Amino acid sequence: MMKLLKTLFILPLILLAFSAAAIELDQAKDQGLVGEQTDGYLGIIKEAQGVQELVQEINAKRKSKYEQLARQNNIKLEQVEALAGKKAIEKTQAGHYVLLSGSWVKK
Repeated sequence: MMKLLKTLFILPLILLAFSAAAIELDQAKDQGLVGEQTDGYLGIIKEAQGVQELVQEINAKRKSKYEQLARQNNIKLEQVEALAGKKAIEKTQAGHYVLLSGSWVKK
């Protein structure tokens, strides 16, 4: 019983520490850790704690949305990805990175 109580007390602290350590997208872009790619997905520029997980999570959500849009519009996934990539690069703010012709470029 005591072990269970201890676990229930420690678990929220661990989760709080994990969420505090997790990096946010805007912060990762500001630090030059991630950037937008022409395929509509985020890419990693520099490795840092939490960056890979962040990129995987966001790219999975994007892919799910792109697949939904492709189905709704009866077009190929690649078409949606290309359009999303173009728009993401256009919307990227100055000082953030985009991948153009295989090289990361600060916009």
